[in-house]
Amino acid sequence: MIIPKKEKLSAEELKQVEKIAEDSECTILEIQGRNRCVYAILGDESKEVMFKRIAGLPFIRKVDRIESPYKLMDRRSALADHRVKVGATEVGKNAPFVIGGPCTIDPANPNLFIDTAHALKEAGVNALRGGVWKPRTNPYSFQGDNHSLDIILQAKQETGLPIDIEVMDSEQLKLAIEAKVDVLQVGTRNALNYSLLKEIGRLSAGTDSAVLLKRGRHVASPNEFIAAAEYIVAEGNPNVMLCPRGTTPALDGYRNHPDEAISPLLKGKTNHPVLEGLWACVGGMF
Repeated sequence: MIIPKKEKLSAEELKQVEKIAEDSECTILEIQGRNRCVYAILGDESKEVMFKRIAGLPFIRKVDRIESPYKLMDRRSALADHRVKVGATEVGKNAPFVIGGPCTIDPANPNLFIDTAHALKEAGVNALRGGVWKPRTNPYSFQGDNHSLDIILQAKQETGLPIDIEVMDSEQLKLAIEAKVDVLQVGTRNALNYSLLKEIGRLSAGTDSAVLLKRGRHVASPNEFIAAAEYIVAEGNPNVMLCPRGTTPALDGYRNHPDEAISPLLKGKTNHPVLEGLWACVGGMF
């Protein structure tokens, strides 16, 4: 991890760093944080000469080595002081951050969602959730509709609330980014879809869109969960939030079991916000 003396390297300075990295068969990834840019070294980091050459440049403050499978998400990384913002709100600063809303928007009844959005605004939520597209266990169940995107955008305009939308493929991702969706949600079924995670990080880099990554249904370990988020950050978007959603019970007919134990484990390993997915642990199963 390369930390410059000023907020960002100039084009000429970056070119010098990239040339040194290229000599050691590595590449440099620029990551724009809220207050400064940091530069990750991608490749074999065991080459001591490369580190010393980069550290010796007059415009470099220091070069950190982080022995971790998730070098950018790690609490010891140069991004440790980075704060995720959704809309105008810094997530986790002085108060809980609450996202509310139905899992699916009915395009045939837009007023139902609009009225719900206003009620949630009055209740004090920080962001509005709405399922434009919806992964379903049953292939014959309603899967969502592109027209629902217009409905949630209308709700955002009327309430002023940031919006959270789940994306499941490249087409949906591009539509959401074009619409300037505030939070791109990655559901539990895609939590280990590394190709999608990388594409989300790449296409949302440099935008105001944060990413909410849910924990995989197979109950990923804390390290595996954080490493999945690393795919997004490593492509250029450091605005990632983690969302445990409970564990799948062994018996049919039950909702997920809440797993409060993983949250302090995650917070001990990464500075990124952790949001509890309580909606997955309540309600009936049919």
